[in-house]
Amino acid sequence: MSLLVNSSFSSEDLDVLRSALDAWCTERRVDIKSTEAQSAASAALDLYQAGYTDNEKLLTALRAHKAL
Repeated sequence: MSLLVNSSFSSEDLDVLRSALDAWCTERRVDIKSTEAQSAASAALDLYQAGYTDNEKLLTALRAHKAL
């Protein structure tokens, strides 16, 4: 799981993250409360902090993430 030290997210940031995660879970037919979704959320946070701050770019990166 990601270690978020001194990280601060705006409501817009959280909207992008949640939207991408919701779409990923829907596509994969994964329950948002599952361990798999938690792993995807961790990956989404890492990707977001790496610069994938647009909803579509983040979702595309999640789709391509090797660990998911």
